[in-house]
Amino acid sequence: MKTSTERILTTHVGSLPRPQHVVDFLFAEDKGEAFDPAAYQQTMHRAVDDIVGLQRDAGVSIVSDGETSKISYSTYIRHRLSGFEIGDVPRATPQDLDDFPAFRDRLVATGASPKYFRPICKGPITYQHLEPLNKDIANLKDALAHQRATETAPDDHSLEGFMNAASPGTIAVFQPNQYYKTYEEYLGALATAMRTEYRTIVDSGLILQIDCPDLAMGRHIKFRGQPDEVFVHNAGLQIEAMNHALEGVPADRVRFHVCWGNYEGPHTHDIPLAKILGELLKAKPMAMLIEGANPRHEHEFEIWETQKLPDDKILIPGVISTTANYIEHPEFVAQRILRYARILGRERVIAGTDCGFGTFAGFGPVHPDICWPKLRSLREGADIASKKLWSN
Repeated sequence: MKTSTERILTTHVGSLPRPQHVVDFLFAEDKGEAFDPAAYQQTMHRAVDDIVGLQRDAGVSIVSDGETSKISYSTYIRHRLSGFEIGDVPRATPQDLDDFPAFRDRLVATGASPKYFRPICKGPITYQHLEPLNKDIANLKDALAHQRATETAPDDHSLEGFMNAASPGTIAVFQPNQYYKTYEEYLGALATAMRTEYRTIVDSGLILQIDCPDLAMGRHIKFRGQPDEVFVHNAGLQIEAMNHALEGVPADRVRFHVCWGNYEGPHTHDIPLAKILGELLKAKPMAMLIEGANPRHEHEFEIWETQKLPDDKILIPGVISTTANYIEHPEFVAQRILRYARILGRERVIAGTDCGFGTFAGFGPVHPDICWPKLRSLREGADIASKKLWSN
């Protein structure tokens, strides 16, 4: 993967706002309603090209397909893996929102809650349908080729593409298991199955991003009410499962994302980074994306003053928020970048976002029109930081 060898590169976590006609197709697919497959594919192909162009215009260095064809970051797997069925197990809400039920209910009333179906594991898991992934890869590679060709001044910073995939732990933590006898068996089956998706993405030439909210957000959802030690132990199991799924995949073709939940809320039950960092650093991927603009976690950049980042890894901290409609001033973005670069070294930092702008298709905390100027501010802030870091 590209690193910040000449200037601070920019990227984001993956999901971006989908146009309404895309959202309509996704919900029809999720509900099992009839739709025209050819029109669906044509819509997705065009939408991915458009969204890569918008990222290019905003100055993003390492771009994605915006998770355009996915209704959410983890439940998409039911359209690819066997063993999952729609069920009626109630969703757990984050513990901090349950502490403030009036606020929680207001969020729900304004539409800030998932509307997709929840998959439940009720049978043996295998990777059954590779066609949707192959179409996603083709759409993104076509868009990259087209947008690179339209760049007015292509250089060494031309677009690089990455594609998201759910971690075994994310699927296990957020999709209930009613088939496997133990959590470890469930994780193992998921790791074996998802290996197909991971290798297919890497073999295509794209960077693989594995999404791991299970490693932080899982603490105040699935493991709420349990000791931190129980959560950290299970996080270790989930990282082992991810590493197992990545067997044979070069570390420098993979990055992984850790977050405490992409929602506006108190976040008073978030586990501190210090308690999970030891496990996170055991993960195989070369790059780690982690929240750095979240006001419950922004102060944690200081941990890198005493905790060594392994020599073979880089950090992609979030330096703009994905839950607030403020457009961060580029100077403020630069300040956040410089905090990390001065501790870790400029070549080991890429500027990122806290999470995605479209975690679930059809809604998100940040208005779609505000997403793009926020990403432009990210690029402008990275340019300011770069001038200071490469001034000598």
